[in-house]
Amino acid sequence: MIEITCNDRLGKKVRVKCNPDDTIGDLKKLIAAQTGTKYDKIVLKKWYTIFKDHIRLIDYEIHDGMNLELYYQ
Repeated sequence: MIEITCNDRLGKKVRVKCNPDDTIGDLKKLIAAQTGTKYDKIVLKKWYTIFKDHIRLIDYEIHDGMNLELYYQ
């Protein structure tokens, strides 16, 4: 299990526990469950990289304690 922190820079910071084999889409569903937004409206970024839903966290080299930027469409 790894813990990822997502910050939307508007005062909402979400900590999510997931597996490294989960996809970005699975991570978005976990974030949506905590924030109350729809998972298809969530966009996850790191610098200028927009993460795609079908790729696993381990493929993007997302590891324990990493911070991601959380945006809404």
